Amino acid sequence: MSAGDKKLRFCMITTFYPPYNFGGDGLYVWLLSNELARRGHSVTVIHCLDSYAALSGDSPHARYENHPNVEVHGLRSGAGVFSPLATQQTGRPLFKSGKIKEILAPGFDVTHFHNISLIGGPGLLSYGSGVKLYSIHEYWLICPTHVLMRFGRTPCTRPHCLACQLAHGRPPQLWRYTGLLESSLRCLDAMISPSRFTKKIHEDMGVKTPIVHIPHFAVPYDGPPAENGFPGKLPGAGRPYFLYVGRVERLKGVHTLIPVFKNYPRADLVIAGKGDDEAYVRRLAAGAGNIHILGHIHHGRLRGLYGKAAALIVPSIAYEISTLVVFEALREKTPVIVNDIGGLPELVEESGGGFIYRTPEELRRSMDAVLDDPALRDRLGALGYEAYLRKWNPDAHIESYFSLINSVRP
Repeated sequence: MSAGDKKLRFCMITTFYPPYNFGGDGLYVWLLSNELARRGHSVTVIHCLDSYAALSGDSPHARYENHPNVEVHGLRSGAGVFSPLATQQTGRPLFKSGKIKEILAPGFDVTHFHNISLIGGPGLLSYGSGVKLYSIHEYWLICPTHVLMRFGRTPCTRPHCLACQLAHGRPPQLWRYTGLLESSLRCLDAMISPSRFTKKIHEDMGVKTPIVHIPHFAVPYDGPPAENGFPGKLPGAGRPYFLYVGRVERLKGVHTLIPVFKNYPRADLVIAGKGDDEAYVRRLAAGAGNIHILGHIHHGRLRGLYGKAAALIVPSIAYEISTLVVFEALREKTPVIVNDIGGLPELVEESGGGFIYRTPEELRRSMDAVLDDPALRDRLGALGYEAYLRKWNPDAHIESYFSLINSVRP
């Protein structure tokens, strides 16, 4: 069956969904749901408002439109923030199980689980009907802290799970010492990994459910790009700049860029994003006139920033699974410069659309290269764009997605 054949009923189950989301996992679910809806399929989304409230403490400001074929259920329970806490501890939906079962009762052709750590835990995987899929958005299945960083400092190569949970300030999850996860994974037909790196890690850590590699995608924009991607003009307009887009958190490595640019007078650094590390990054950048921290920029307004950047820099210091910003940059013919960790390097290797660095010196050499040779910058951008057109656009993604569904349909 292809995306244009019989119209199917999909249910997406996720903890976060725009605008009640923090990062790329919720954004991907929104993109996928609306791409399926535009092709005539009906999509029901279930997400957890209690989890967003517990972690945010604020109302979302951005607006995200959904296609008429997308029906969204944002769940709240009488237990409030204790509902996601109970799920985190028990690995089961508990306070939301009745409402989830009610929404699922009519039946679906495909039930697709995403980040379900706080809306239902592994116990939720026994719910649903039809083809049952799970997308890997983080390392939650194999890591209690979700990020595979030992004590939050270095990439994890040998588990120290109990001590690491305590170091992260998280109570131990007793369900991880039972057979709940293994039995729940047997309810799935397949898992989806956006990167080959992450697929291998899960297989090496003993996950036996079939895992299929399907990379993420970026949606093309219609119409010309805005002059900027945000209200107002950049300080120092007219100077070349490198761009960071994403959460401003320690694991994303934004802080590692500050000392580099404090000693790099050739160009500016523009940071588009918010997060827990923002105050620290602002202190580090104090007095640096070539570092501009814009805060959150709605994804729909980023096109101008991508298009005018010398390159996008992705400095993650953790095992990044994948990141939508790389696909968005390549869609705008903007080269990418990525740290050599996790699933990031394979995107550069497969596209030829940028550089991979390991040290601050290699990062500076990569930046010098695109500034010294505008023709090189254009060639890298063209290579990345060609890769985007071949395999990282919505049509390519939906084709791979339906190929997986067809391969496991009874």
